[in-house]
Amino acid sequence: MTKYAVPDMSCGHCTAAIESAVKALDSDAKVTPDLETRTVEIETSAEESAVLAAMKAEGYPATPV
Repeated sequence: MTKYAVPDMSCGHCTAAIESAVKALDSDAKVTPDLETRTVEIETSAEESAVLAAMKAEGYPATPV
């Protein structure tokens, strides 16, 4: 599981968009957002670069923590 800082994530719509983007890469991915800390933990078989690109394409650039 990898944790990412997502500074622009601020609401349920944001978390849904991120989850949808990650699940488009890996439908079995586990996505656990934390709005309070603006982080998301992702467990996936997809490459980290693909996960980061998918989140950035949705408007949520992220960095590994």
